[in-house]
Amino acid sequence: MSVLTAVAATAGLWPAEEPTSVVDLEGRTVRPLEDATTNATVLVFVGTDCPISNRYAPEIRRLRERFAPQGVTFWLVYVQGTGSAETIRRHLGEYFETLAALRDPEHQLVRRAAARVTPEAAVFVRGTAGTRLVYHGRIDDRNVDFGRTRAAPTTHDLEDALAAVLAGRPVPREVTPAVGCFIADSR
Repeated sequence: MSVLTAVAATAGLWPAEEPTSVVDLEGRTVRPLEDATTNATVLVFVGTDCPISNRYAPEIRRLRERFAPQGVTFWLVYVQGTGSAETIRRHLGEYFETLAALRDPEHQLVRRAAARVTPEAAVFVRGTAGTRLVYHGRIDDRNVDFGRTRAAPTTHDLEDALAAVLAGRPVPREVTPAVGCFIADSR
């Protein structure tokens, strides 16, 4: 068990046996962490009103294009409780195109992934003991702090984590600090 998993399990953030269900934009119940056909599930927490999330749209699309053929499922998770499905659809069309989206107004996935800001990513893998979080944090280090960005990232944390998972290696860094828009009511 990783340090991150041990700390989170002790804190009661995500018991492995507890199913997490949210709704898609059609109002259907979805359990994104229970798909046995995937090698990894990536949740990317976003908000319609977060400019930092919006700037990461091309990188998130690129990562999905690279890793989806290798059995990695990507979900955008909209965290605001008041965003209508139509508002989210417009946002998807403008920034994220064909990525699958979920609504998490009660922050079930936010808590399970220990997400604090948008954009923030979480990588889950299924094993014999259930689904476990192996990485959460920034997509890359392009954003140094609020209002301070690099011209190009020097580390690609989410990409490195996915490459490690698919190669059967430990994730290089389980947690990285994400810079973004605060998720209200997150723990």
